[in-house]
Amino acid sequence: MKTIDCRNMACPQPVVTVKRALEESPGESLTVLVDGGAPRENVSRFAANRGLMVAEAPVEGGYSLVLSGNGIFPEVGKTNAPVGEGKSIMLVGSDRLGDGPEELGRLLMKNFMITLLDVTELPDRIFFINTGVLLTTAGSEIVEVLEKLENQGCEVFSCGVCLDFFHCKDKLVAGSVTNMFTIAESMLKARSVIRL
Repeated sequence: MKTIDCRNMACPQPVVTVKRALEESPGESLTVLVDGGAPRENVSRFAANRGLMVAEAPVEGGYSLVLSGNGIFPEVGKTNAPVGEGKSIMLVGSDRLGDGPEELGRLLMKNFMITLLDVTELPDRIFFINTGVLLTTAGSEIVEVLEKLENQGCEVFSCGVCLDFFHCKDKLVAGSVTNMFTIAESMLKARSVIRL
């Protein structure tokens, strides 16, 4: 069984490294050494989403993840879903909407998110990046709205690098942490992408 060491790698490098290793040896089990927190979560989620079993154990300096099973690795740029049937993605890159005064922008973003609760078709996933991640953390005026959106089937994700940059990963209260690889892959496979 091959072992790769992804400790001390910046996002999204652990996921990219694991993806390449799995593609080089399809069907073979792989042991991955990762740091705790976002790298561990991101690699585990990546593997599970591709039909692999993940067994983890703490090791010195992080975690050991054993990935096993056949898995599903579609060709890069390809999707099994017919055109028009992929997920719809919303990318939120700021904690405010528009380019006007900050106070107005924050009010517009809050009102926009509240309005989503009453539209007929929600996005499948909302990704928060840059200052947008501040909307998913403690103290945000829209945390309850995001929780209601999740209860209605909308997945909510915040960029781990962005949360780290603003020193607020421990304050995340809505949705879960993700990485740039997952964001990019989801956008490229999406039926539609809406950027705020």
